[in-house]
Amino acid sequence: PAGHAKLDAGDRSHALGVRCFQNRTHAARTIATGFRKTAATTDKTAIAATAHGEYDDIRLPRTRTSMQRHAHRDTRRQITRSRKATMRIHITYTGGTIGMVESPNGLVPGADMRGWLRRLIEDAHLDPSLFSFTELDPLIDSSNATPDNWQTMADDLRAHRDDADAFVVLHGTDTMSYSSAALSYALTGFGKPVIFTGSQHPLGKIESDATANVTGALNAAMSGRFHGVGLFFGHHLFAGNRVSKSSSWAFEGFSAPSTGPLARTGTPWHWYAGDSAGSGCGWASPLPCSRHDVAVIDMAPGISAARLAAMLDPRPEAVLLRAYGVGNVPSDEPGLTDVIADVLHDGVPVVIASQCQQAEVLLGHYETGDAIARAGAIGSGDMTLEAAYAKIMFLLSQGVDAADFGTWMRRNIAGEISPSSM
Repeated sequence: PAGHAKLDAGDRSHALGVRCFQNRTHAARTIATGFRKTAATTDKTAIAATAHGEYDDIRLPRTRTSMQRHAHRDTRRQITRSRKATMRIHITYTGGTIGMVESPNGLVPGADMRGWLRRLIEDAHLDPSLFSFTELDPLIDSSNATPDNWQTMADDLRAHRDDADAFVVLHGTDTMSYSSAALSYALTGFGKPVIFTGSQHPLGKIESDATANVTGALNAAMSGRFHGVGLFFGHHLFAGNRVSKSSSWAFEGFSAPSTGPLARTGTPWHWYAGDSAGSGCGWASPLPCSRHDVAVIDMAPGISAARLAAMLDPRPEAVLLRAYGVGNVPSDEPGLTDVIADVLHDGVPVVIASQCQQAEVLLGHYETGDAIARAGAIGSGDMTLEAAYAKIMFLLSQGVDAADFGTWMRRNIAGEISPSSM
């Protein structure tokens, strides 16, 4: 077909690549891969991680004999392997540490991600022809991610929805939990698993966690147990809108303090919670997500009303105020709560989150939070900072006005908030 080109990957391998370009601010370069077997070096870590990712978390009656239990387990494993053998997977590569290489100015994107993935897939005894691959252009360090990048990711996933059964997004760790939260709102009707992952070390380093995280994400995507937007990292699967980056160096670099993980790798995997993807009300036909002026401000001992007022002038479109504990602010600071009340009076939504990783905002529970509660501030419940910020950005992109903002912030759209917090 027109546009196809033969790629020489060695004396014993050939690949067919299809490149197509999307005309967006951040265009996506899509490469539909169809790799034949190459004389690749076996990656024992990848094979082990894939082989151990069986999803036969079975609870059998004690009356069954050992032979019956093993027979039932073997049947489940055969079904799981059969499903994996035929599932079509699309991988979206956005950038991040996982694909970076050394440069005179520090780590920059540059690794052969497509070739590395091909070898990983072949060594795991999966059919490479069932995998497609998009490399976003430009690749970014996730510290540079914006809501425009979130929309580019969503567009790429929707473009391949009918051609794949599950999706993996390779992303930098710094803002991965922002992106996974944002896409959980944008893709409530998607109906297929989307798993974000990345690594703390580039794939080219011997100490890298890239192989374990990517094979784990593939197993989660192919499990049949999860159908929303998730994040896999450090042997754990999390709901994408309930997770935060908790360490800049540990291989278990993400956590979900309020809910815990959904699953942990092992032989077999252990599943702790059900699929929460369908627990929210969803959002039919969402408009594209775009950048909006949202001020994120932390309370700190000694902050003055004058300083807070200066940070809110000119007025942003919304404010996310990170308060203490359950939503408390320094109410004895002269004029500080008046500044917040004035912002609300001007029609700017003010959402109160907690600086605690594990918290539930309860405005008015203490006198120090009562004044802003009476002024109309909106509590974020037990949402993470990332989920609350992405939700504000999403609601602004949908044109929700100040009068309805509180209602939607407290409403469960995609499993991002617990029923007790609504």
